[in-house]
Amino acid sequence: MKNQATNFRVSKKLSPAQPGAIKLARRYGEQLVCVRHRVDPTSTVRITTVELVVDQAPIAVKPEQIVGVRIEYREGLLRSAARAAGAVWDQEAGVWRMPMKVARRLQLRDRIVEK
Repeated sequence: MKNQATNFRVSKKLSPAQPGAIKLARRYGEQLVCVRHRVDPTSTVRITTVELVVDQAPIAVKPEQIVGVRIEYREGLLRSAARAAGAVWDQEAGVWRMPMKVARRLQLRDRIVEK
């Protein structure tokens, strides 16, 4: 049978400890994440699939990019929102310093003046 499991609908998802998955849990051990029963679109064939852990590695966290954002003094609500999100005023440069993700969340990307 050609592998067309992606076209099959998941009818049941089982954790390794549930009845119906225990035999597979013994076979695959700690690598078993879950067992799925899938049914083809015509509902005439059922297949059993397993999800296994095949690799595990630590995630290399990138340092946050700090950007300078221009917010006018008269924009009090926006300044308060930036400050609440962790932005810091850089008096020397005349910009608010914040992580890029904060600038994105506050929709300030078009105001970034320093990267």
